[in-house]
Amino acid sequence: MQDLEQSTKTESAYRLLRRDILTTRLLPGAPMKLSALRDRYELGWTPLREALSRLEAEGLVTAISNRGFAVAPVSREALEDLTRARLVVEVPLLLESIENGGSDWESAVVTAHYRLSRCKIAVENASESEIDEWDEKHTAFHAALISAARSTWLSRFQATISDQLRRHHRFLGLAPTLRAAEGMSEGYQEAVAALHDAMSIGHHTELMEAALDRNVERAKTLMADHIGITVHVYDQSKDGTGTVLSEPLQASSK
Repeated sequence: MQDLEQSTKTESAYRLLRRDILTTRLLPGAPMKLSALRDRYELGWTPLREALSRLEAEGLVTAISNRGFAVAPVSREALEDLTRARLVVEVPLLLESIENGGSDWESAVVTAHYRLSRCKIAVENASESEIDEWDEKHTAFHAALISAARSTWLSRFQATISDQLRRHHRFLGLAPTLRAAEGMSEGYQEAVAALHDAMSIGHHTELMEAALDRNVERAKTLMADHIGITVHVYDQSKDGTGTVLSEPLQASSK
């Protein structure tokens, strides 16, 4: 019973920390001091240590010699590398799904698209909860598209890449653009326009239709274009000096 209780606490710590890393409530590069985490999440030392070890194995946390742990950093170079990796991994998975997917796959894609389409988000005045909901539904849509693929290893790689890209997109593109729009920063119009385009349902509808029509070449082209949007949003989220327009969004863990 005690082992089960400890396992449950570790799982809870892992899920809470992982959620806040992926949504950048725990900022990239930020130190993860056990005492501060214990107070913030009201969890014990052992569950936190075990959770941090799991997150380190996933590449979401880094261990610093003699200094404990920190949230894994993000960078433009890593964003570009992850984008290339996503192209290599996700396009073949999509093609496998198109080839193998049956009526259940088609229903899952249509349902995920519908749920994403219901996320009406005003980019210029989006709340943290609205962003979280859109992010969740967007991730679910792409997961549905490739859910009929049979390659286990490619699917594992895709999940890892997807998590890292969510952090990079949110920290380098989404949050700075929203802050800039809120403060009417000079040049923010281009950044907000890019974000509007990236989050619009139109791209996703075209991708869904190409997949359901089994139009392999069009699906490949649309997926490649869609994957490249994240870098474009980041580029537009910077001013003429190459500085990110604003600090990322921050929120409490609860």
